[in-house]
Amino acid sequence: MKGLSIFTGNSNPELAKKICTYLGMPLGGAEVKTFSDGEVQIEIHENVRLSDVYVVQSTCRPVNDSLVELLLMLDAVNRSSAFRVTAVIPYFGYARQDKKVAPRVPISAKLVADILTTAGADRIITMDLHAGQIQGFFNIPVDNLFAAPVLLDYIRNTFENDIVIVSPDAGGVERARAFAKRLGAGLAIIDKRREAPNKAKAMAVIGKVENKTTLILDDMVDTAGTLTEAAEALARNGAREIHSICTHPVLSGPAVQRIEDSPLKSVVVTDTIPLAENALACEKFKVLSIAELVGEAIIRSHRGDSVTSLFV
Repeated sequence: MKGLSIFTGNSNPELAKKICTYLGMPLGGAEVKTFSDGEVQIEIHENVRLSDVYVVQSTCRPVNDSLVELLLMLDAVNRSSAFRVTAVIPYFGYARQDKKVAPRVPISAKLVADILTTAGADRIITMDLHAGQIQGFFNIPVDNLFAAPVLLDYIRNTFENDIVIVSPDAGGVERARAFAKRLGAGLAIIDKRREAPNKAKAMAVIGKVENKTTLILDDMVDTAGTLTEAAEALARNGAREIHSICTHPVLSGPAVQRIEDSPLKSVVVTDTIPLAENALACEKFKVLSIAELVGEAIIRSHRGDSVTSLFV
């Protein structure tokens, strides 16, 4: 991997180390700290002149600090004459604000795309964008990876054939249908009404779930309102076991307690975001690593090979 350098900020250093282990190379030396007033200070300790540089940083909690770290690292390696700079963002924060949902509100995902480009990103590698059209907000190449290969392997190796993939809302039907097709499983949909942001009310289950092992599939779990309402609806409809499969464990506010108190038997997530301390103490959570998948995407991007073929 000559001419390749990988750096990371403070949001998810463990994932970056796993990626470097897969690539068989050391993590680049960088110092990411703050001044006493909270300003972020970046210092790159390696020569990156004419290197192909990848900065691994999820823009997760604390979201704004993680984003600023990423922006400053991109600027630092650009000013150090890197040949190409790729922002590897396993979890892309602000992705839920991808359109105007009320008068006089920003389209935050578009603004974040613009400032990432301004900071010097030549390419973006991300995973399971909340809204695929965000790729169009960038004027640079975007590789939107999918955790599906990792999640599908886990499902095949863990559950019997008699399973039903459940979409917790209408927006996730396409994703759930794709999983169900690959697994030869049943499909169900939760008819959900959202009363306010981060507040959801599940209304009915469309599909046969009685005496079935059900897997609720979503791209992220934030406050877990949608997830636990869906689990309650499945329990009322006679599901034998209720599990959840999610890519991004945002887990803000009362999420972990809600999951503890819910009928969910397990919640399977990936390491795009480090688990919060209270989630680590919860036995329902299982973490799958996407380090090898991201590492392979980095190799292919560096060599100029197809990234899409990873998911065919």
